[in-house]
Amino acid sequence: MTEANPIPPLPDRLCTDARSPYHVAAVFEREIGIRFNGKERLDVEEYCISEGWIKVPVGKAVDRKGYPLLLKLKGKVEAYYR
Repeated sequence: MTEANPIPPLPDRLCTDARSPYHVAAVFEREIGIRFNGKERLDVEEYCISEGWIKVPVGKAVDRKGYPLLLKLKGKVEAYYR
């Protein structure tokens, strides 16, 4: 009897950056989908469902430490496992 790992529920706020306090490594073991204002987004770096925003990179611009500059967009956010 092999027991599969249970799928952890998606948090209200999640970030892809491992340095962030909102990064949950167990969630990233499966592929996550983000729907923003009814459209699928593939470039989301961070999201918050309750506050209704996502952060996406601004082109290829980076800050002085080499991390991408992020733009906050507000709207309806839905997160799900693919």
